[in-house]
Amino acid sequence: MSTATRRSPLTDWTVLVPVVALLALVFSWGRELPGLAVVLVSLCLAGAVLAAVHHAEVVAHRVGEPFGSLVLAVAVTVIEVALIVTLMADGGDKTSSLARDTVFAAVMITCNGIVGLSLLVGALRNRVAVFHAEGSGAALATVATLAVLSLVLPTFTTSKPGPEFSSAQLTFAAVASLALYGLFITVQTVRHRDYFLPVDTTQATGTTPARDARAAGEDEGHAEPPTSRAALISLGLLLVALVAVVGNAKAVSPTIESGVANAGLPHAVVGVIIALLVLLPETLAAVRAARRDRVQTSLNLAYGSAIASIGLTIPAIALASIWLTGPLLLGLGAIHMVLLALTVVVSALTIVPGRATLLQGGVHLVLLAAYLFLAVSP
Repeated sequence: MSTATRRSPLTDWTVLVPVVALLALVFSWGRELPGLAVVLVSLCLAGAVLAAVHHAEVVAHRVGEPFGSLVLAVAVTVIEVALIVTLMADGGDKTSSLARDTVFAAVMITCNGIVGLSLLVGALRNRVAVFHAEGSGAALATVATLAVLSLVLPTFTTSKPGPEFSSAQLTFAAVASLALYGLFITVQTVRHRDYFLPVDTTQATGTTPARDARAAGEDEGHAEPPTSRAALISLGLLLVALVAVVGNAKAVSPTIESGVANAGLPHAVVGVIIALLVLLPETLAAVRAARRDRVQTSLNLAYGSAIASIGLTIPAIALASIWLTGPLLLGLGAIHMVLLALTVVVSALTIVPGRATLLQGGVHLVLLAAYLFLAVSP
C-alpha cells in the first residue's frame, strides 16, 4: 500500500499486468489452446493474482477495516458465481454438481487453508495469533449454518429423489442465504464493527517495545492512505484483474481436465484445482495481513469469502434454475459431510479462546490436506 502512495498509479506493473491478462483472456476465450498458449495464459493468470492482491490492499487501506476485507471477498465471489452460472448453462447434465463442488471446495479452502496458513504465520511471528473471538465466532456460525442449509439438507430431503431440493425448498434456501448474508454484513460493518478490527498485538501477546517498533515500521498499514483517485483506479483494476483470474482459469481448464482424465483422477479434481486458482488472491492477501500482525483481517477474508460464496451462489443458482435444464445436485456425500462436521468442530475450538498457536494452524492445514487427498483418492 505504501508503494501505491509513492508512485503514480498508472506507471507500474500492477496496471499493465491486469490489462495484459484481460487481453489474453479475450484472445483465448472459447478456443482450444496449444501448449505454448496455455503456458502464457497461466503466466498471465499468476500475474493477475498478484496484481489483484496489490489493488485489494490499496482499496482496503483507503476504506479501512472491516470494509477492506469485504472488497476482495465479494468481488471474487460475484465473478466466481457468474462463472459457475455460465458453465452450468453451457454444460448440461455433466455440470449438475458444479455449484455444490465449487462451493464446498471454497468452504474447505477458506476455513482450513486460509485460516490455517494465517494462524501459522501469525503464531510464528508472535508465538500466538490473536483475534476477536466474538467477530470470528459469529462469522464461523454463519458459515456453518449456510453450509448445512445449502449443502447437507438436500441429501436428506424427500420431496425429490437424490441430493436435490424441490423448487420451494431451493427458494427457501436462497432467501435464507441472502438474509443471513445481509445480516452478517450489517453486524460486521455497522452494529459490531469493533469485533472485526485487528487486535492490538502489543497488549495481547506482550510484545516488547523494540519488537513492536520494528513491526510498526514493517506494517504498511502505518503509511498514509492513498488518495480517493488512486483508490478508485485500484478498485477498477482490481475488478479487471479478478475477471482475468477467473476467465483465464476457465481458459486453461480444458487442459486441466484432459490432464486429470489422463491421470485417471476423479472429475471433481478439476473443480478443486480451479477453486484453488480463483481463491489465490484472497489467500495471498490473508497471509500478508497475518505477517503484519493483522490475523483478524485474515480471518475476515477467510470466513467472509466462505459466507459470500454460499450466500451469493445459492440465490444465483436458484434464479438461474428457471432457465437451466437438468438436475441441480446440491447435497454432499458422506465423506464430505464428515469433513464439514470436523471442520466446524475444530474451527469452533480454535476460535473460542481468541488465541491460537502453531498447533491450531497445523490442524486446519491437515484437514485441508485430507480434503485434497480424498478428492484425488475418494
